[in-house]
Amino acid sequence: MKKTISALLLLGLLLSLCGCHNSGTEQSFALPDTFDSSKEYVLSFWAKNDTNLTQVEIYKKAIADFEALYPNITVNLRLYTDYGKIYNDVITNIATDTTPNVCITYPDHIATYLTGADTVAPLDELFQHPKYGLGGSELNFDGPTYNEIVPQFLEECDFGGNHYAIPFMRSTEACYVNKTYLEKLGYTLPEKLTWDFIWEVSEAAARQDGSGNYLVNGQKVMIPFIYKSTDNMMIQMLRQKGAGYSTEDGGIEIFNDTTKDLLMEISEHVKTGAFNTFKLAGYPANFLNAGQCIFAIDSTAGATWMGSDAPLVDIPEDKVQRFETVVMPVPQYDPEHPQMISQGPSLCVFNKADPQEVLASWLFAQYLLTNDVQIAYAQTEGYVPVTTKAQESEPYQDYLSRKGEDNDLYYSVKLDAAELLMDNTENTFVTPVFNGSASLRNAAGQLIEDVNKSVRRKKTVDDAYLEALFKEVTSLYRLDQTGSIHGKTSLGPMPAASKALIIGLILCWAAMGGYVLREKRKKK
Repeated sequence: MKKTISALLLLGLLLSLCGCHNSGTEQSFALPDTFDSSKEYVLSFWAKNDTNLTQVEIYKKAIADFEALYPNITVNLRLYTDYGKIYNDVITNIATDTTPNVCITYPDHIATYLTGADTVAPLDELFQHPKYGLGGSELNFDGPTYNEIVPQFLEECDFGGNHYAIPFMRSTEACYVNKTYLEKLGYTLPEKLTWDFIWEVSEAAARQDGSGNYLVNGQKVMIPFIYKSTDNMMIQMLRQKGAGYSTEDGGIEIFNDTTKDLLMEISEHVKTGAFNTFKLAGYPANFLNAGQCIFAIDSTAGATWMGSDAPLVDIPEDKVQRFETVVMPVPQYDPEHPQMISQGPSLCVFNKADPQEVLASWLFAQYLLTNDVQIAYAQTEGYVPVTTKAQESEPYQDYLSRKGEDNDLYYSVKLDAAELLMDNTENTFVTPVFNGSASLRNAAGQLIEDVNKSVRRKKTVDDAYLEALFKEVTSLYRLDQTGSIHGKTSLGPMPAASKALIIGLILCWAAMGGYVLREKRKKK
C-alpha cells in the first residue's frame, strides 16, 4: 500500500508539472546575440495567392533577392489558393512538429496556433533587437523601423499585450457603385453612403415590369445589393451601432437585441429581392460587370475585378456592360463617425528547436516588409503597404499619381480603392483576437446567411426564429465553450493535462484515505 501511494503521489507530481507547462500561451524563445552566418538554414514559407501569377513572381523574386543577401539561407516556397487550407495544414502539422518557418495567415488563425505549447515565436523582443530588430544595425537590407509600421495595422497582431505576427498587406471593404444605373433610377450619389440610402435605392432597383424584366437594366436578372463577406457585414453593422460583438478577453456578445433588429431589417430586403449574398448568389463583381447589380461590397483587394474596364473579369466579354464605377466606403449608420474594418494577411514566425533557425526566419519575414516587396505586391491588387516607409516613398507616390494611365497596372478603380483605405486608416478598427475568434467571425456571417436562406424558403423570421437561430449557431461553432455567452461564464473545455492532474490527485487522496481506514481497522 505504501508503494502504491508513493507511485500515485509521484504520478500526481509529474502530471502537475505537465499541467503547468501547457497552461499558458507565452512561448519560449532564447534570442541569440549574433546570427550565425556560417551555418546553413533551409526555411519553408507558406504563402497564398489568388491564382495571380504576378504575385507568385513577386514571392519568387523576393526569395531570390533575400537569398542573395543571405547566401546561407534557402527559402522553399509552398503556395496555397486559400487561407483556410494554410490554417488546416498548420493545425495538422503542429501535432507532428512540422510547421513551416514562416507563413502568411490571419491573426484569428494565429490565436488557435498559440494553443499549442511553444508553437509560435513571440516577436516583441525581436522587434527591439538593436542588431536584428526592425531597422536593426546588422540587417543586410533597408527594412522599416517599428515606428514606420502603421500602428492600426500592427494592432491586429497584438495578442493580449504580446505580438505574434507582423502585418503583410492590408485592405478594408469598399462599396463599388454602378453610378450610371443609380442615376438612371433618379438618385444622386451622396458624398457618404448610409444604410438608409443603400436600402432605398436597392428597393427601387428591384422593380420589374409586367414581363418580369427589371426596369433599370431591362434584363431578367438584377440583384441590387450584393455583399461578399457577410461576417464583415455583421461585424461592421454592430460596431457602427455601438452594440456588442466580443470582449477583449473572449466574451461572446453578438447574441443581442441589436443583432436581432439588424437581421429582421435584412430579412425584409431579402423578401423584395433587393439583397443577396455571395454564398447564395455568386461573386459580386460578375453581377456588377454584367449590369445586374447597383452596390457590390467586397474587399479593396478585389478592385481589379470591378468595373467595365477591370483587368480581371470572370464573365464573357460580350456580357460586360458599360457604366461608371465609383469606389466608396461601406455604408454607415453615423456617416460623421465612420467605422470600417481593417483586414488583411499577416506574417507568422514559428518556433523551432534551434533559436538560430528562428532568427533566420525572422530575417526573412522582416525582408517582406521592405519597400520593393511591399510596393510590388500592393500594385497587383487594391492592397495597401503596411509601412509608412513604403506608402510615402517616391515609387509608390508615383504609382498613385498615374491613376488611369491604363486599365492594368494603373487601373483607376484599383488605385481608388487603395487611396480609400489610406484616407480612412484612422477610421478603421480590428476585432479582438483570441482562441475561438475565428469561429465567432464565421458565426457572425452565418447569422445573415441563414436568414437569407430561410426567407427564400418562405420561412417566417420572427423573434422565436431568431432565438432558435442563436442557439443553433452557438452550438454549431461551439461558442458556449469560449469566454462568456448570454451572461453565463464558461472557461471552455478543460485542457487534457489539467484533467489528468485532477484525476491523479483524486487517485492519490483516495489511496491515502483507503490506507488510513485500513490502519484503523487493524488497530480495532
